Parts: sequence; structure tokens; C-alpha cells
Amino acid sequence: MSFDQITFDGDPFDALAAGHDPQPDSVTVTAAPRATSGAAADAAPGAADPASSGEDLAARVVGALRAELVTAHRSAIEVQAAWQTTALTALQAGRPVPAARVLPARAGSAPIEPTGHRAAALTLASPRLSLLPAGYRPEGGLEPLAPALVSTLDTAALDVLRRGDLAAVFGPRHERGEPGPTLSGGPLQAVTEVRAGGPVGVAVLRGVATAPADATELRALATQVGQVIAGWLGLATVVPGARFVAEGGTVTAETAPSGEVEVRAEVSAADLLPRPWVRVDVECPAGLVTGLDVAVREKPGTPLGTRRGGNPPALPVRRGVTGRLAAVDELALATASAGDLQMALGPEFARYAEVRATRPPAGGLRLVGRVMEVHGTRGDLLQGTGETEYDSAADAWYYGAAPSPTVPNVILMETSLQSALLLGYHLGATLTDPEEDYSLRNLDGSATLHREVDLRGRTIVQRSQLLSTTVLSGAVLQSLAYELWLDGEDRDRMAPFYSGRSLFGFFNATALANQTGLDNGTYVPTWLEQHPTLARTVAGGRTGARDELDLVRDLEVVDGGGRHGQGYLRASRIVHDSDWFFARHFHLDPVMPGSLGVEAVIQAMQEWLVDTGAIDELAEPEFVVPAGVELSWRYRGQILAADGEMTLEVHVKQVQRRPGRVRVVADASVWKPGLRIYELTDVAAEAREKGAPAW
Repeated sequence: MSFDQITFDGDPFDALAAGHDPQPDSVTVTAAPRATSGAAADAAPGAADPASSGEDLAARVVGALRAELVTAHRSAIEVQAAWQTTALTALQAGRPVPAARVLPARAGSAPIEPTGHRAAALTLASPRLSLLPAGYRPEGGLEPLAPALVSTLDTAALDVLRRGDLAAVFGPRHERGEPGPTLSGGPLQAVTEVRAGGPVGVAVLRGVATAPADATELRALATQVGQVIAGWLGLATVVPGARFVAEGGTVTAETAPSGEVEVRAEVSAADLLPRPWVRVDVECPAGLVTGLDVAVREKPGTPLGTRRGGNPPALPVRRGVTGRLAAVDELALATASAGDLQMALGPEFARYAEVRATRPPAGGLRLVGRVMEVHGTRGDLLQGTGETEYDSAADAWYYGAAPSPTVPNVILMETSLQSALLLGYHLGATLTDPEEDYSLRNLDGSATLHREVDLRGRTIVQRSQLLSTTVLSGAVLQSLAYELWLDGEDRDRMAPFYSGRSLFGFFNATALANQTGLDNGTYVPTWLEQHPTLARTVAGGRTGARDELDLVRDLEVVDGGGRHGQGYLRASRIVHDSDWFFARHFHLDPVMPGSLGVEAVIQAMQEWLVDTGAIDELAEPEFVVPAGVELSWRYRGQILAADGEMTLEVHVKQVQRRPGRVRVVADASVWKPGLRIYELTDVAAEAREKGAPAW
């Protein structure tokens, strides 16, 4: 009997989740760049006039505040990088980690601590590049792969880069165990500043060079600048046998000055694929170079990626936060997100390149950086454990888009779920039927934030454990548990800050077509449809969510309504096929992430807290993920690009207060047209004032 002929008393997905199998031979195995903030925004074209509306003025104030927060928290990266340097050196020497945060000497070489350079003799009278200040990075924008310990480079440092010793200049996270790509020759004499910023938020550079004599020397200067930026970003850390390759670019040479000249540069585009690259525009009084691509590529014949059986790369070069070599790096995962899975998972997955298959999310929704280790044998689905890492940059897109500059729930959910998924996939869940095309769906789960943490500029260390695997006709179900720590925490002595369990399903096209929602195909109306009453319409947009995380607008509120008599709200969101998340989740299988649907519910609850005045007594309130509340979810369907609308409702259960804090706990559901597809239990939203004691 085929799968689509089976009739269950409930939803087929519920039957699958319960382990019921229609086949007797099944096996159950157990064991765009953001708007510029602050002064730069005021000077930008179209900036609001000082006499503009209060709403515009408020937006500018918020923008300035966000810019200040990015600047303040970027220091966390510097502190963390210094700690990593000290810790790595001590660990390698078998010593306790010293308290002093200094750049220690590496064996065989002295650390480079670049000093400044005298001002250029000839500066640009009318610069053409704006060198925009850093703000939150755009979603999908390139982030540094390794934090560099320096922002200036003197002549001595450039000489070290010409020898390919990037770690001596940029820090131990750039250590490769082999010579790195070498800085080419040219007129660059010093880098007086390199930092995040520019039109795509990646990097800008200022420096000093010997005046280029002609177009050839001008291009050589631009090439050097691009190489320095690529090295500073850590792009070589994921490419074995790495070398710099410069291509393209337009050179406009002008009257050649003499002596030393100012150099200015900015990155106008960048990506990890097909190999890490940056596109730079470089100017100096001798002329302008635009659109020069500098890539990091392996030497011909260099083996890359996971080997057969899930074995680590033959030439691993990527190092994690403690200096260990990674089994799967950012380049491999980005390649998998775009279609080709074999670099991340091995040659057994080559056939999935151009078909609908399970893939990691792409762009800003790819929230696992690297797989550090997997304990288990491919094909043995009895057991297995894995460890991954994710660097949460202080200027990541979601800190700018979230209602408050703290990590939103969607990021905690996605980074943990993606880590767990990679373990099951790596062990070979879909190889049980290697000719079948499987799509991934999350079915059930629960998760708890155990303590508040500031993730900005930190590395999340994730441990996942395979609990069970059930192989069915047209589907493979896997249950996994996961725990999250911060870098530097002793995982044997300290409890995780976040943990959960989840059930994943790998489904073929027939199984996916049989989804009938949470109510066995029956349309269940919202509470407000069943209890017609006068609802208040509340305008949304007051929490501060914007751009990719601006998920909810107008709400319908019934005070004292809902199943628990404590309050009710309903909201809808128009779904467009152009919504940003469809391009990220997943390649050839676009669906809205369930975690974004949960985030929409939480955002509606945050709007409710604002509307009811529950946060009026808080000084400088900001929204946080509530600690100590276990969120549970059931998914039996997805929001697709053609659905047109998503509807959510929330039944308030209780409002709780602590000194400087208020939270609301509720149950909720989400609909696509005609079907209720998500059910959430104990979903919570919380606001706190700065400095409030823990809950």
C-alpha cells in the first residue's frame, strides 16, 4: 500500500511522529545596506529636516542610539579576541590562562603590534569614496570569519604579510598550519585604519603609499589593498592552499604626483561563494580603481571539503574559537546552502546538487558557522553527538532589526535547530534511501532559555545528541536534543544557557502533499470568529522592530477575551513571494521558517505589552527573551510563497511582574489560508529596564 493511500484517525504527520508506519518493513532505531545612522544619516540625500515630523525625529534618534550601541558593543569583539589570543597561547603551552590580556609571542616569531604612520604628504582634496561609518550589517552581508587583533599596519606588518604569515599580524584565529596567501608587491607603505563600514558594511581602509607612477602601479596598489582587506576579514581561513587572485577592475589614472599619498578604499561587494572574495574601490591622488575583485582560491588540485563517509577534510585549515581544527567550515556550509552538498557532507551527496533536497539556510539565516566534530559512524543511526560553533557578531543584522538590541528568539531557535539538523544529516538520515529526494521539516520541539546572556561579539558553542531515528516509507524521523554555551564557559561545570529537544522529519514529495494541518484537514476558525465581539484595532509598529523582523502590523485586541479570559489578540501578515526569507530557506524548497512564525507571535505580544501600558512603569524598557519559560511548539504545515496570508492569534494566560520587569505568557496558533498549522504553548514576551535584576 502506498503512503498516500493510508488513512489515519488524525493528521498523517501526527501518525508519523508517533512512529506508525504504513509499511511492514520499516525500521525503528532508538538510542541592502541599512540606512546610515547618526550624523552621516543627517547629511545623506533625503535626510529629514530638523523641522520634520515627530515621527521622523524619533526615527533619527533611534538610529543614532543604534549606532552608539553598535560602537559600544563592538568592543566586546576586541575583548573576546584578546581573551582568545591569551587562552590559545596558554593552552598550547600547557599553562593556565593568565589574567593579562596581551598579544603574546608565538613560537618562532614576535607578535606584530603595528604603529601609526606619519600623515601622507599629499591627501585627496575631493574624495570620491564616502567611507561610511559602521552600522548593523545588512542581512546576508559578509561578516568577518575571524576577528583581527589590529586595525593599523605599519611597514613591518606588511612585510610579514608578504611572507604569508597572516596569524602573526591578525591573530591566532588566522593560524593555518601552512603558509598563507602572500601579499603582493606594490606601493602600499602602511595602513592607518581598517574597520567595518562602507556601502555594504564590510570594510573600509585608509593608508599611505608611494605615489603610483602609472596605471600599472595604481592597479598594483588596489590589489594590495584588496588583499589586506581580505586577510583582515579572515577569508583565507577557510581555503587550504590559499592564494590571492585579482580580477577585473577599471583603472582611471590621473596626473602622477610624487612622494607619499593618501589611500582610501571601501568594499562595494563581497561573498563567500564560489570562493571568498571582496570587490574594492580604491582612490588616491594618482587616480581611481573601481570594481576590482580580490578572491582567495586554492591552488589547482588542492582537495577541499568532507571526504567519503563523513570524514574530515584532508587539509583542514579552519580553526574554531579554542584553536581546534573544524570538520566543516563556513565555506562548505555556504556552498551547501546554495545547492552543492558534497563539500559539507561528502561525495555521497553529490546527486542532490540540482534537486530539491535538505539544505542549510542561506544568508543571514545560516546560523551555524562550522561543525567542530561529529562522534558517530555514517549509516549508524543508533547514536551520535556533534559540536558546532556560531559567531554572533556585535553588528549582526538581527540586532539592528529586532525590537531591542538583544538577541531575538528566532536566532536562539534557529541556531540550535540548525546545529541539531546537521548532526542527523551528517550521520546519513537521507542515505537510508539515497535515490529519494527529501525535504526537511521541523515537527515538534521545546526549548528553554535558562539564563540571560549577551551574545553580541561572542561565539555560541552548540552540542547536539541524536536520540532516535525512525525510517518510514517516504519519511525519516529524527529526535535530537541540544544545549548551548558561550565560548570560554566550562561545559562540564556550568549548565547551558539554552537547551531543547526537537523532532525533525525528512519527507518526500508524496509525504509533504499529505499535510492536513493540526486539525486533520478541518478548518478551525479563530477564537474571534467563534466569539464575535467588538475588538479594538491597535496600530503596530511601536516596538522598534524593522526591516527583516518587522513581522506584525495592526492587531485586533479583545480585553479579557480568549480561552483563559486574560486577553486575546489576532493579527495577520500579507505574504509575498518576494519576502526575503523565501530566498534563504531553502534553496529550491522555499518556505517561511517556523521560527519566524513564532517570532511574529512574540512580536504581537510585545505590541500588546506596549498597548496595555504594562511597560509604562519601566525606565528605558527593552525586550528580551524570557528566561526560565519552556516554549513548546507543534508544526503541521508551512507558510509558502503562494499562500498570500498568515494569521495568528494569542490567548493570554498571565501577566507576571518582577522588579524592573514584566512578562506575558500565552498560548497561540498560526494559520495559513484554510489550515491551522502551528500550535504554541507557553510562548512568552518580556520587557525589562536596563540593569534590572534577573527574573
